[in-house]
Amino acid sequence: MENKDSTVKLVGFWVSPFVQRVRWALKLKGIEYEYIEEDIFNRSHLLSELNPVHQKVPVLVHNGKPLPESFIILEYIDETWKHNPSLPQDPHERATARFWAKFAEEKLFGAAWIGLCSEDDEQEGAVKSSIEALEKIEEKLKGKNFFGGDRIGYVDIINGWISYMLPIWEEVASMKIYDPMKFPAVTSWISNFREHPVIKEEYLPSKDEMIVYFQWRRKVLKGTYPPMFSNLVKKI
Repeated sequence: MENKDSTVKLVGFWVSPFVQRVRWALKLKGIEYEYIEEDIFNRSHLLSELNPVHQKVPVLVHNGKPLPESFIILEYIDETWKHNPSLPQDPHERATARFWAKFAEEKLFGAAWIGLCSEDDEQEGAVKSSIEALEKIEEKLKGKNFFGGDRIGYVDIINGWISYMLPIWEEVASMKIYDPMKFPAVTSWISNFREHPVIKEEYLPSKDEMIVYFQWRRKVLKGTYPPMFSNLVKKI
């Protein structure tokens, strides 16, 4: 049964994996919301008003109060709507989940994005770093359906981009990070994640549209930014 709350709005951009996390989190909670598409390359006054510091998506608006940043939004959703929690209740397990989310974001997402936006030695180094991070994630997932065990949760939502966007980046940049034979636990997790009834029903951008978009981003960003994660992902 869906929890109807007309005071919830999500400002996003169609291809943003950060926005996608919030979509999944709201859907898993059964929270209805109004989605507002934002052109991040021609920002509206609304986005500047809701997120004046970074002027980025996603922004969750609840009862008229805006909140930016996907990590923070996911925790806010969990704390505001207590049912079906995505984070563990045990303090140590909760802290461990935050660690793995942060690790994957910095070590895998960051390196893979650099790989997408670079070439030659820089790309080779980024791919190597991505594989090393994925190896650690593989160990974490061994014997589990999801990062936290048998239930989908916070770390799965944060890493959901691996299941549909990483292959796009690999294709666009002609690089190889994820090998199903080398990472069987990750492969199993991807299947479990994508086949979860809530995730399966939620919107995803089409493969063809993502390829065109990230081909353009690679062309624009390649050689433009220094190899720093914080700079490279300011506009995904």
